[in-house]
Amino acid sequence: MSRVISVVTPVYDGGTEFLPEAYESVRAERERLPNGWDLQWLVQEDGTTGRPITTIPDEPWISAGMGTRNGAGAARTMALPRAVGDLVRALDADDVILPGGLVREITALEEHPGAGWCVSAGLDLLPDGSTVAGPYDPPEGPLTYDALLRAYDADVFPVLAQHLTVRKSLLLAVGAWPALPAWETIATVLCCAAVSDGWMISTPGGIYRKHPGQTTARADYAEVADLAQLRIIVRAQAEALRASGWRWP
Repeated sequence: MSRVISVVTPVYDGGTEFLPEAYESVRAERERLPNGWDLQWLVQEDGTTGRPITTIPDEPWISAGMGTRNGAGAARTMALPRAVGDLVRALDADDVILPGGLVREITALEEHPGAGWCVSAGLDLLPDGSTVAGPYDPPEGPLTYDALLRAYDADVFPVLAQHLTVRKSLLLAVGAWPALPAWETIATVLCCAAVSDGWMISTPGGIYRKHPGQTTARADYAEVADLAQLRIIVRAQAEALRASGWRWP
């Protein structure tokens, strides 16, 4: 029986411009997986129109769902009951996985069984078509809670949290993606790191597309929450987990 990696993509009605490119990258990665592995793509509409799903093919390895609109974090989490994978990989609807990205992430977690999660370096895709590396990418190797928390406090978070690959049991244990209006991907990485070291893969595994229509570029994004309060609660949740003394697994 094949092992499965479940790729989770939230999408909202009106945010499907680049979803076909995300599909093509996932489809191509499915064909590159190591022997004994398969891929499931969970596409979850943040809303109940049903329209975003019409932009991708109806294929057996794609599982589509929808729910009341509560933000990308809630959409990701509400997709998890359909996840059959041992591993869960996040992918935004306007991003793509680079060739071999999933293979490297699967391999990293198989070679480091004590690590509950990993993140590949990412490339920012700019509107002019050029790409640049992340400014704070750490070197290949372990990702520890203390190092990530210091970076968080300095406002130089070093990993592309939107492209987290995590063991499903760990993801569920920390509550998956929290019900926050923003920064929910960073919160999930910090909570995972609070109870399990991760692994950094220096080879870029995904493209983070920067464009005027992305959620974080919208004029109203800065108004979704009091940023000072958001910074406090993301840190407090991770610190509470750390202080509990519990470690995964």
